[in-house]
Amino acid sequence: MHLLIPYAAPDSDACRAAMAQLQLPQLTALLRVLSPLPAVQLAPESLCAVAEHVQARAMGMPADDGLIPWAAWDAQRLGLTSGKPSAAWAHITPCHWQIHADHVSMAAPEDLGLSDEESSAFMAAMQAYFLEDGIRLHPFTTNTWLAEGEVFKRLPTASVERVHGKSVDAWMPRQAQAKTLRRLQNEMQMLLYTHPLNDARSARRQAIVNSFWVSGTGDLPAHANVQAQAVRVVDTLRRPAQQDHAQAWLAAWHTLDAQELAPLLAAAQSGQAVQLTMCGELSAHSYSTQPLSAWARLARTWRTPKTLSILQSL
Repeated sequence: MHLLIPYAAPDSDACRAAMAQLQLPQLTALLRVLSPLPAVQLAPESLCAVAEHVQARAMGMPADDGLIPWAAWDAQRLGLTSGKPSAAWAHITPCHWQIHADHVSMAAPEDLGLSDEESSAFMAAMQAYFLEDGIRLHPFTTNTWLAEGEVFKRLPTASVERVHGKSVDAWMPRQAQAKTLRRLQNEMQMLLYTHPLNDARSARRQAIVNSFWVSGTGDLPAHANVQAQAVRVVDTLRRPAQQDHAQAWLAAWHTLDAQELAPLLAAAQSGQAVQLTMCGELSAHSYSTQPLSAWARLARTWRTPKTLSILQSL
């Protein structure tokens, strides 16, 4: 049983300042019975979030930076890869690019509030343009489509988690093969600027869809044995952390402690093998059940984990 918690300690100012208010008795008790594993530390320019790296490795999936094949795995699960062992895949995220004086940033895709019908309509409007460049779009979720095309083969891309709220230019792929995608982004900006779908959104005072982001590229070998059940991601801290909503983030942590960490603690205390991973923006700390000597077990009962310090170190 491996529990993965992204945004356990976000970099956002309000949430960082509120950390001292956290009361996490289940986490403190867990840290008393679990042993630390080597930490994961990424560079600031890493294309994938640290939680993605940890999840991919736990699942037995390739985990090269920018080439974690999330889209290929999703396509495989949907049966879209049958008879296409060498097909290349990507996630396409319809998004809103915000124009600033000196840069362009991407709003969180969830903030668009797209309905399933709108998502399908936008995908249909864009499909013909993608097909001209050998890219076929497939529906997946409201905020994400699957894309099939040779342009994505071995093309490292930055995940939405890394890009949202930041200047998109710094994260754009610059390889020669990515020229097609950059041109498509320009074409979609022109297409969507006066599209009736966006006219209707503007009339409702909703942000328009004016671009897309490519991510989740990478090759998934046909013989890969991906174990999705090897790790469970608890994602309830993400949205309040992204919005820097300190009180909502604190409340989500307290709920997570009671509802998710309490059963994990019970499992550890009953002798089951468990692992807990908490992630910041670039680092992840993991703890797991380990065989201990009788003296080490006794010494651990006297130790009071510095839970806040551990979170602040992420």
